[in-house]
Amino acid sequence: MASETESIAGDVARRYALALLELAEEQGVLDRVADDLKALKSMIGESGDLRRLLRSPLFGRAQQEAAIGAVLEKAGAGDLTGKFVSVVAANRRLFALSAMIEAYLAELACKRGEVTARVTSAQPLSDAQSQALIEALKRAAGSKVTVESAVDADLLGGLVVRVGSRMIDASLKTKLMKLRHAMKGA
Repeated sequence: MASETESIAGDVARRYALALLELAEEQGVLDRVADDLKALKSMIGESGDLRRLLRSPLFGRAQQEAAIGAVLEKAGAGDLTGKFVSVVAANRRLFALSAMIEAYLAELACKRGEVTARVTSAQPLSDAQSQALIEALKRAAGSKVTVESAVDADLLGGLVVRVGSRMIDASLKTKLMKLRHAMKGA
């Protein structure tokens, strides 16, 4: 049941994202909308209250529209982004807003021939490490690479890199788990 709901949200998200991408391209504001959506994505990730507002059916349409409008205004979002999110709220689709943001950014990257790599490390990467990683990923992917970094102290050390459906897990946590399984078998 949960995967069916996720699939519906994903379909809705992609349709809305493609419509926004088309409008942003017509108005010449692709990058502005992308920046607004990245900022909104960050706010959603940092605020439990905002996540509850987006997902809770207890809030009425008017309450959601007013609240999300205030958030976007305070964030300085552009006109198109504000109108888009207002339409999403009016249509009671805020539950899929995060997926819409992801879909828009993915479609924009695809349009530009970019590949997004999600890199999770045990500690924040230094600028030199990030640059070396980007260069290595560019050579491997053969195209421009955008890196989304995250930190997970549970990895203990190393990296987990996801590019599309491919994953390279070079974390210390995984290596220790493999060693533990090998020792159990011995």
